[in-house]
Amino acid sequence: MSATSATATTASTATTTTTATTATTATTATTATTATTATTSVLVGAVRAGRTADVVSLLDGMTDAERRLCLPELKALRKELRAARWSEESRRSHPALHAAGAACQTGAAAVADWLAAADMRWSQASPTVLLHILGDRDPGWLADVVHRLARRPPASNVSYELMAGLVRLSGCPVPTTEAYVQGWLHHIGGTWQPGGTVRDRLRADPHLAELVAALFRTDGIGTLLGWLSGDGPDRWTRALAQLTAEGALDRTTMVDACTARLLRGGTPAELRVFLRLLEDLALTRDEELRLTDDWTALASDAVSVVASHAQSVLGALALDGQLPPRQLAELTGAVLFRPEKKLVRAQLVLLGKALARDAAAAGELLPAAAQAFGHEDSDVQERALKLVERHIGKVSSPEVRGELADAADQLSPMLRARAVRTLGAAPVTPELLAHEEVLPPPPAPVRLAPAPESAAELAEEISALLASDGDVAAFERALDGLVRHAHRDRDALLVALEPVIARRWWADGGRLDGRHWSGSFSGGHQLLNSAGVFDYLLAVLRGKVRTTTPRRAVPDGAADRGCVHSALHRSFESRLLEAAHRLSTDPQPFLLATPTWGSGLLDPGELVDRLDAYRRLGARVSAVDFGQALLRVRLGDRAAAAAAARRASALGTEQGERLARWLTTEETVLPTSRWTTDVRVLLDLGEVPALHHDLPDGLNQLGRPVSAQRHAWYCHDWHDGQRQHWPALLPERPELVAARLLPDLSAVAVDNVRGPAAVLPRLAEAEGDAGEAVHLCLAYGLGARHADDRLAAVDALLVLAARGRLDPGRLGTDLGQLVRSGAVKPVRLADAVRTAAATGAKATVWGVLREMLPVLLADLATGARPDSARGLGELLTVAAECAERTGARGDLPHLAEAADRRGVSRLVSQARRLRSTLTGEVAAA
Repeated sequence: MSATSATATTASTATTTTTATTATTATTATTATTATTATTSVLVGAVRAGRTADVVSLLDGMTDAERRLCLPELKALRKELRAARWSEESRRSHPALHAAGAACQTGAAAVADWLAAADMRWSQASPTVLLHILGDRDPGWLADVVHRLARRPPASNVSYELMAGLVRLSGCPVPTTEAYVQGWLHHIGGTWQPGGTVRDRLRADPHLAELVAALFRTDGIGTLLGWLSGDGPDRWTRALAQLTAEGALDRTTMVDACTARLLRGGTPAELRVFLRLLEDLALTRDEELRLTDDWTALASDAVSVVASHAQSVLGALALDGQLPPRQLAELTGAVLFRPEKKLVRAQLVLLGKALARDAAAAGELLPAAAQAFGHEDSDVQERALKLVERHIGKVSSPEVRGELADAADQLSPMLRARAVRTLGAAPVTPELLAHEEVLPPPPAPVRLAPAPESAAELAEEISALLASDGDVAAFERALDGLVRHAHRDRDALLVALEPVIARRWWADGGRLDGRHWSGSFSGGHQLLNSAGVFDYLLAVLRGKVRTTTPRRAVPDGAADRGCVHSALHRSFESRLLEAAHRLSTDPQPFLLATPTWGSGLLDPGELVDRLDAYRRLGARVSAVDFGQALLRVRLGDRAAAAAAARRASALGTEQGERLARWLTTEETVLPTSRWTTDVRVLLDLGEVPALHHDLPDGLNQLGRPVSAQRHAWYCHDWHDGQRQHWPALLPERPELVAARLLPDLSAVAVDNVRGPAAVLPRLAEAEGDAGEAVHLCLAYGLGARHADDRLAAVDALLVLAARGRLDPGRLGTDLGQLVRSGAVKPVRLADAVRTAAATGAKATVWGVLREMLPVLLADLATGARPDSARGLGELLTVAAECAERTGARGDLPHLAEAADRRGVSRLVSQARRLRSTLTGEVAAA
């Protein structure tokens, strides 16, 4: 064989061998892939069927590489199940999927994300299963996982048993995050837990000290701890105190941590638990002395229940001679001006006991007590004055006596007249009784800024409205801007709005109809608030709403569901639904009804300019938009209205002639009648022909008669978010709005509803006269259950007074009737009028109370309505304060009978005080 032939033979053999090897490798790889695919299919099948035990068995026999290869299929199954989260298949598969996905992940972050995912939250694998499949990992990796899980918010519903098991397996420091501590509390305090009492389970916990220390650092934990503890013998606070006594917990650390937690503050419910723990620890006198500064800080600034305890501790120390007079004086100065009268009275009692024990302390303690001379409550002033009068003989220093005499200048006039005799205070002079009424300046009209010039700026404003439901001015600007830009360049507007639209709930679905914005029972369209309006308008603009929907959804003017405020609701929505229909068919160049000022008023000359622009553009006027513009156009300035009427008539258009007639028509008096049902006083409205016959459907219900007697108390035609817009529908006719809001406003006092009174300042700022309906709404607001509603009513009262539109006699008469009927509780009303008087409006408040009090005093004299006497002393206190400061004189019917009653109750003492003021006895003294 030649060399060449041998070489060829060798090459051929090598090639054959290589080919055979490659084929073998490929076959092996194919076999391995097939085997892996088969294993994955078996695993996914077991997961889908919910066979968790089979899943665990399969995972135990797989390598890490094989597990990783299964992950894509598991993620695909998770995505599939997420589309039908609450289906039977999903509930069956999720526990097994939860375990399999955690086992097949590699990174600690990925495992933690999988375990705590929102779609896994309610159908999880058991902690035992998860600990089994994760237990063979590196301890450091396990520690990373558990600390990532513990940093999740408690709402993630991560199992405490799982986290505690991972801590045990990894040997890492215990996490002290909110989620872990809350889980520990539930685990230890659960009634289903075996192992004896809470104390027994706590004693057996290897991480007791670290987790107890975390209790004091975790905000909000006290409320949960109190809920779990209850008041039984097995409560947490007692268990912790017992473990402290046993030495399992360090006593000094516990006392200091508990005190520090109280100093940090919080809600009363939360702090009450830590206060109970402090009481269960039963501090010794030495421990109480060591914490003297802390007790003083708590008595000064803590919530009432904590301050009361601190005050009692310091009082006991003072009466035992262990608290120096200087520190007691400092404490007194801090406590006397707390809002809780109980604490103030207790402090004055403590001072009296301390002075009886140690006469030498009078030089330091009496000036501290005299600080109460400036208290807003005259009863507190009188208690302090009595205390000073009783012990002033123990003071020898002329400087201290002079200080007490000077402090008497803060007393009410009647008490100051007494202090002239007992303390040597300066006499009361007429100049000191002079009062200057202080009212806020009348709100100035604020012009609306022009609509946003750019589509990008408009998109930002709409995004803000969707998030926070802005005020009337922001809403109207954005609405006008949307209409303008849709007419100018619809495509550019959609591009600018795309980031906003992409975040809305309707963005990814198909076309919608009116049912997606409708109330469940109303049967019609319901654009609840500003956010609902712009959701709907953007959906229309984006083509997500069928084009026939807006036209069909415009309310029928003949519909009447018996709801007293349905006319307001329908008027608000009719214009918006009409605008939506124009957006989808024939965009308007701009809106005619956009107000000039934030109150909703529209300048008549500006409306003429808009109609002229419509005429020049050949644009079609929308009926409801123009009708709303007529309702908003300013008629109060008759000269401006007449000039605008001449210009409107010269336009030569139908709308110009209608506007001219509207501007020159005299306003009719609103016909009303009053009636009472159970405890409520409401109003019936007669017909207002101009608003009934001259306006299109959707707006003409505003002029129809309204009978409060036929009002359907449960109404589906409105939402709280709309109420702020209703005064802007009729900015010069607040009575029409107020009469329809009376059932809602009565609910804040009678039914303890929160929120409706927020509309009162808007009614007060309206340009029209405040008549019977506005005053009756205000009366209900002043008697509201919730403080924020009463504050809104006080704001409205001050605005009306500042504008000269408050009728104190009418308001006082209304309040007297409402208190007699039980609709308004005197204590709530006293809080409201006291707040108004404190702003400087004492003459205004006295004018109201002067008309109201005789009604209640008459009931007191006859005993006809004993309920109206509850809280009458508080009202008399405010009345006496206002009468003293304003120099009021005269006779108040039935006051003498109340002042001549026996006893020393607040009602009797304040009636005597008011009588002395009105008869001039204070000035004479």
